[in-house]
Amino acid sequence: MAGMKDYVNRNVESNREKIESHVREILKLIGEDVEREGLLETPARVTRMYEEIFAGYSIDPRDVLGVTFDEQHEELVIVKDIVYYSQCEHHMAPFFGKVHIGYIPSGKIAGLSKLARLVEAVTRRLQVQERITSQIADTLDEVLKPNGVMVVVQGEHLCMCARGVKKPGSKTVTSAVRGQFRNSAALRSEFLELLKQ
Repeated sequence: MAGMKDYVNRNVESNREKIESHVREILKLIGEDVEREGLLETPARVTRMYEEIFAGYSIDPRDVLGVTFDEQHEELVIVKDIVYYSQCEHHMAPFFGKVHIGYIPSGKIAGLSKLARLVEAVTRRLQVQERITSQIADTLDEVLKPNGVMVVVQGEHLCMCARGVKKPGSKTVTSAVRGQFRNSAALRSEFLELLKQ
């Protein structure tokens, strides 16, 4: 499986000239001089950035989990502090934070790096934090069929920090629970307690 740096949004790549033209037009419409030195390469740079930050559209999150392994481990597995960057679908402003994933295998495990790749596949598109949280949990539930999944996502949203109410430092926390986590307060507490370590 290739690393995320090897993925690009093929739709952006195939429409590179059109996107560059539209970026140039936006720059004009906000009052910029697109012929000044600092902006000459900006449309091309923005387009290359879009290829990277929207690479998730070219990836099926289920495929990212790739090869799984038969393993009779039936205790909690946690990968925490997975850093992500995404783009708010309402303002196309960045948001970023950390994802914490816990699951209880039912005979099948994923390579640990695959969980980080799953996060990137889901976050590298226009998103809302609530959907990111659910999509990660649902994908793990569908592919691994574990006894339980819990996902906690923390985020700082520039659409809230740098515009609008302008509250920098405010954090949003979302969670999704599946399987045994849904019915066991003790299991949820164990997961949350282990996140503190």
